[in-house]
Amino acid sequence: MPGASSWSFREEDSKAITDLMSGLLRETSVRSLLLVDRAGQIVANVGEAPQFDTQAFASLTAADFSANDQLAKMIGEHEFASLFHQGEKESMYLADVAHRVILVALFDNRTTLGLVRLKVKSAVEELTRVFEDMFKRAGTEAPKIEGFGSKEAEDEIDKLFGD
Repeated sequence: MPGASSWSFREEDSKAITDLMSGLLRETSVRSLLLVDRAGQIVANVGEAPQFDTQAFASLTAADFSANDQLAKMIGEHEFASLFHQGEKESMYLADVAHRVILVALFDNRTTLGLVRLKVKSAVEELTRVFEDMFKRAGTEAPKIEGFGSKEAEDEIDKLFGD
Protein backbone atom coordinates (compact mmCIF):
# COMPACT_ATOMS: atom_id res chain seq x y z
CA MET A 1 0.00 0.00 0.00
CA PRO A 2 1.58 3.31 -1.02
CA GLY A 3 2.13 5.68 1.87
CA ALA A 4 3.50 9.17 2.22
CA SER A 5 6.89 7.96 1.00
CA SER A 6 5.45 7.40 -2.50
CA TRP A 7 4.43 11.04 -2.98
CA SER A 8 5.92 14.33 -1.95
CA PHE A 9 4.84 17.74 -0.81
CA ARG A 10 5.75 20.90 -2.59
CA GLU A 11 6.08 23.97 -0.41
CA GLU A 12 2.71 25.23 -1.64
CA ASP A 13 1.10 21.85 -0.82
CA SER A 14 2.44 21.95 2.72
CA LYS A 15 1.26 25.53 3.17
CA ALA A 16 -2.20 24.74 1.78
CA ILE A 17 -2.56 21.72 4.08
CA THR A 18 -1.33 23.62 7.14
CA ASP A 19 -3.55 26.61 6.36
CA LEU A 20 -6.63 24.40 5.91
CA MET A 21 -5.93 22.53 9.13
CA SER A 22 -5.22 25.72 11.08
CA GLY A 23 -8.46 27.27 9.84
CA LEU A 24 -10.38 24.15 10.85
CA LEU A 25 -8.74 24.26 14.27
CA ARG A 26 -9.87 27.87 14.79
CA GLU A 27 -13.41 27.27 13.48
CA THR A 28 -14.08 24.22 15.64
CA SER A 29 -12.04 24.70 18.84
CA VAL A 30 -10.78 21.11 18.62
CA ARG A 31 -7.61 20.43 20.60
CA SER A 32 -5.57 18.78 17.83
CA LEU A 33 -5.82 17.84 14.17
CA LEU A 34 -3.64 15.15 12.69
CA LEU A 35 -3.31 13.79 9.16
CA VAL A 36 -2.35 10.14 9.07
CA ASP A 37 -1.66 8.16 5.92
CA ARG A 38 -3.19 4.73 5.44
CA ALA A 39 0.20 3.15 6.16
CA GLY A 40 0.09 4.60 9.68
CA GLN A 41 2.48 7.55 9.37
CA ILE A 42 1.86 11.10 10.60
CA VAL A 43 1.67 13.45 7.62
CA ALA A 44 0.83 16.71 9.42
CA ASN A 45 -0.51 18.02 12.72
CA VAL A 46 -1.68 21.31 14.20
CA GLY A 47 -2.96 22.35 17.60
CA GLU A 48 -2.01 21.05 21.02
CA ALA A 49 0.74 18.46 21.05
CA PRO A 50 -0.81 15.11 21.99
CA GLN A 51 0.35 13.64 25.29
CA PHE A 52 0.81 10.14 23.85
CA ASP A 53 2.97 8.26 21.37
CA THR A 54 1.82 9.80 18.09
CA GLN A 55 3.47 7.09 15.96
CA ALA A 56 1.59 4.32 17.80
CA PHE A 57 -1.57 6.43 17.54
CA ALA A 58 -1.08 6.87 13.78
CA SER A 59 -0.59 3.12 13.29
CA LEU A 60 -3.68 2.30 15.33
CA THR A 61 -5.70 4.98 13.50
CA ALA A 62 -4.81 3.45 10.13
CA ALA A 63 -5.69 -0.03 11.39
CA ASP A 64 -8.97 1.24 12.91
CA PHE A 65 -10.01 2.89 9.66
CA SER A 66 -9.08 -0.20 7.63
CA ALA A 67 -10.97 -2.51 9.99
CA ASN A 68 -14.03 -0.29 9.74
CA ASP A 69 -13.80 -0.37 5.93
CA GLN A 70 -14.11 -4.15 6.18
CA LEU A 71 -17.03 -3.87 8.62
CA ALA A 72 -18.77 -1.54 6.18
CA LYS A 73 -18.42 -4.12 3.41
CA MET A 74 -19.85 -6.81 5.68
CA ILE A 75 -23.05 -4.82 6.14
CA GLY A 76 -23.31 -3.91 2.47
CA GLU A 77 -21.68 -0.47 2.46
CA HIS A 78 -18.76 0.41 0.23
CA GLU A 79 -16.98 2.20 3.08
CA PHE A 80 -17.47 4.48 6.06
CA ALA A 81 -16.23 7.94 5.11
CA SER A 82 -15.98 8.97 8.75
CA LEU A 83 -15.81 7.47 12.22
CA PHE A 84 -16.59 8.88 15.65
CA HIS A 85 -15.28 7.61 18.97
CA GLN A 86 -16.77 9.21 22.07
CA GLY A 87 -15.16 9.07 25.47
CA GLU A 88 -16.21 10.44 28.81
CA LYS A 89 -13.97 13.50 28.47
CA GLU A 90 -12.22 13.17 25.12
CA SER A 91 -13.52 12.22 21.70
CA MET A 92 -12.17 11.82 18.19
CA TYR A 93 -13.63 12.19 14.76
CA LEU A 94 -11.87 10.59 11.79
CA ALA A 95 -12.56 11.37 8.14
CA ASP A 96 -11.21 9.89 4.93
CA VAL A 97 -9.29 12.23 2.63
CA ALA A 98 -8.72 11.04 -0.96
CA HIS A 99 -8.78 7.35 0.09
CA ARG A 100 -5.17 7.66 1.28
CA VAL A 101 -5.12 10.00 4.26
CA ILE A 102 -7.19 10.21 7.45
CA LEU A 103 -7.98 13.52 9.12
CA VAL A 104 -8.24 13.05 12.89
CA ALA A 105 -9.86 15.67 15.13
CA LEU A 106 -9.22 15.24 18.86
CA PHE A 107 -11.64 17.25 20.96
CA ASP A 108 -13.27 17.70 24.35
CA ASN A 109 -16.30 19.60 25.65
CA ARG A 110 -15.04 22.93 24.25
CA THR A 111 -16.84 22.04 21.01
CA THR A 112 -19.65 19.82 19.74
CA LEU A 113 -19.72 16.83 17.45
CA GLY A 114 -22.17 18.65 15.18
CA LEU A 115 -19.81 21.57 14.64
CA VAL A 116 -16.83 19.26 14.12
CA ARG A 117 -18.73 17.15 11.55
CA LEU A 118 -19.98 20.21 9.67
CA LYS A 119 -16.61 21.93 9.43
CA VAL A 120 -14.62 18.74 8.79
CA LYS A 121 -16.82 17.92 5.80
CA SER A 122 -15.87 21.09 3.92
CA ALA A 123 -12.22 20.84 5.02
CA VAL A 124 -12.06 17.26 3.72
CA GLU A 125 -13.31 18.42 0.30
CA GLU A 126 -10.56 21.04 0.14
CA LEU A 127 -7.86 18.68 1.46
CA THR A 128 -8.94 16.04 -1.05
CA ARG A 129 -8.30 18.48 -3.90
CA VAL A 130 -4.81 19.23 -2.56
CA PHE A 131 -3.92 15.56 -2.12
CA GLU A 132 -5.37 14.47 -5.46
CA ASP A 133 -3.24 17.10 -7.19
CA MET A 134 -0.16 15.75 -5.37
CA PHE A 135 -1.01 12.15 -6.29
CA LYS A 136 -1.47 13.07 -9.94
CA ARG A 137 1.91 14.82 -10.01
CA ALA A 138 3.54 11.78 -8.42
CA GLY A 139 1.73 9.35 -10.71
CA THR A 140 0.15 7.63 -7.70
CA GLU A 141 -3.51 8.51 -8.03
CA ALA A 142 -5.40 7.14 -5.08
CA PRO A 143 -6.81 3.65 -5.54
CA LYS A 144 -9.39 2.35 -3.11
CA ILE A 145 -7.54 0.81 -0.18
CA GLU A 146 -8.31 -2.86 0.39
CA GLY A 147 -7.38 -5.20 3.21
CA PHE A 148 -7.07 -4.80 6.96
CA GLY A 149 -4.10 -2.49 7.10
CA SER A 150 -0.47 -2.10 6.38
CA LYS A 151 2.17 -4.44 7.68
CA GLU A 152 3.56 -1.54 9.71
CA ALA A 153 0.17 -0.90 11.35
CA GLU A 154 -0.30 -4.58 12.14
CA ASP A 155 3.23 -4.80 13.60
CA GLU A 156 2.55 -1.75 15.79
CA ILE A 157 -0.67 -3.34 17.09
CA ASP A 158 1.17 -6.57 17.86
CA LYS A 159 3.90 -4.63 19.66
CA LEU A 160 1.39 -2.68 21.76
CA PHE A 161 -0.98 -5.50 22.61
CA GLY A 162 1.06 -8.65 21.99
CA ASP A 163 2.35 -11.10 24.56
